[in-house]
Amino acid sequence: MDFVPEPREQLILCCECGTAIPPNPANMCVNCVRSLVDVTEGIPKQATIHWCKNCERYLQPPATWMVCDLESRELLALCLKKLKGLAKVRLIDAGFLWTEPHSRRIKVKLTIQKEVFAATILQQTFEVEYVVASMMCPDCTRVMAQNTWKAKVQVRQKVDHQRTFFYLEQLILKHSAHNETINIIEVKGGLDFHFAQRAHAIKMVDFLGSMVPTRSKTSEQLISSDIHSSTSNYKFTYAVEIIPICRDDLVVMPKKTANALGHISPLVLSTRIGNTIHIIDFKTLQLSEISGITYWRNEDITPVCTMRDLKKFYVVDVELLGPRVGKYALADVTVQRLGDVGKNDDVIIVRSHLGNVLNFGDLALGYDLLTANINCDTFESLNPDDIPSVVLVKKGYAERRRKRKQRNWRLKALNKDEGDMVPKKQELQKRTTDFEAFLRDLEEDPELRQGINLYKDTSIIQRSSGSAAVPTDGMIEDEDDEDGDDAPEVPLEELLNDLKLASSDEADDEDMAVD
Repeated sequence: MDFVPEPREQLILCCECGTAIPPNPANMCVNCVRSLVDVTEGIPKQATIHWCKNCERYLQPPATWMVCDLESRELLALCLKKLKGLAKVRLIDAGFLWTEPHSRRIKVKLTIQKEVFAATILQQTFEVEYVVASMMCPDCTRVMAQNTWKAKVQVRQKVDHQRTFFYLEQLILKHSAHNETINIIEVKGGLDFHFAQRAHAIKMVDFLGSMVPTRSKTSEQLISSDIHSSTSNYKFTYAVEIIPICRDDLVVMPKKTANALGHISPLVLSTRIGNTIHIIDFKTLQLSEISGITYWRNEDITPVCTMRDLKKFYVVDVELLGPRVGKYALADVTVQRLGDVGKNDDVIIVRSHLGNVLNFGDLALGYDLLTANINCDTFESLNPDDIPSVVLVKKGYAERRRKRKQRNWRLKALNKDEGDMVPKKQELQKRTTDFEAFLRDLEEDPELRQGINLYKDTSIIQRSSGSAAVPTDGMIEDEDDEDGDDAPEVPLEELLNDLKLASSDEADDEDMAVD
């Protein structure tokens, strides 16, 4: 067996210090190359980053403020962007070095590579120290200067109740349309939404227009102006008006408008409010819709009777006529005013769309047009033979049946400010009545409940669990209930569990308990 000697690596002497090294294109050792060439040249070893101590956000030039945790990837990316010379080298590694949290210093360890000679790449590790300087962001500056909002959305509806705003509030909560608001003020006739940016206000206006028929106007106010840079600071106001027609209103319109809507009767009932107004001819079951454009073009469309004009009637007889459209059935209903029951035999036969809902002995709510005081030129121009004596709107329920039951569900409410004017006791009582009517509408109409979130009231459920089993509906019934038709209830399957998250957005929302 022949001996084969191992090949020995050829060494050369460094041209600077004479140290034996493997051959390389520079003919120099690493120490000599580092002493002659600094790959970190042009990269600052110290920089400054700005931090707002009020909102704890960092400035990302030129004008973006972002939230970053200490030693996070976002903060590391922000620090690397502050170094100007990194584009000329190759970044291999970057990481934080520990510093005292209160020292206002952030140290980053960087490893870079750069070609110093032909086919010679040098790698070097160094530290960069960042000084955290305090600087107030524009949002916090406006708060301190009592100039918090830049755009405001004023939502108004010219009605004498707040049912529409209760419904609109639940839609805003479900779709989280209030996340960008900095303040919500409750004023007479509506709400004011304040925003820090104009784009957020425009987004809210578009959201309201997609939920209810509205029209809006825009105005701007000059706050300050710089003639040298030709820049100006404006405040924008968006006035949003909601159509003054609500659910279960009796609506009258000119004959020309009624013909344009499919030759429907000029006297109709509004059944549902969405991005259009859904109406029904209670004499023929003809359905139609009134869009916002149609209403604002023909402002003679007027609600002549509203929720506060509803009267109670006792159902004597129901005779179905045959036609059915969806959940409605045409019928001749014989009713008597509730105050006349047992006193006289004055009955009224009316044509109604509630044939599949009403039965003998039921309580019905409707508009008594014989005794109603209606001041409307369009209504007075109608043929008296076409005006019914009574218009039935919906089925009613005994008040004692409702008061005996406790709702085991509740709604959430926006965190609103009352503004400068504190509501009087009479207005608070009126608002409580409107809110109770809204809750009853939710119980009676499953279609209305689909657009909002209802939450379980755990306090009521736990209170009742010790005494009796919880029923499968949304009511907890007290003892000694009388026989009769039960008031409508919300099934437990439709209720959501209330998740309390430790986030700022959820903390801004307060729960409104409904007993």
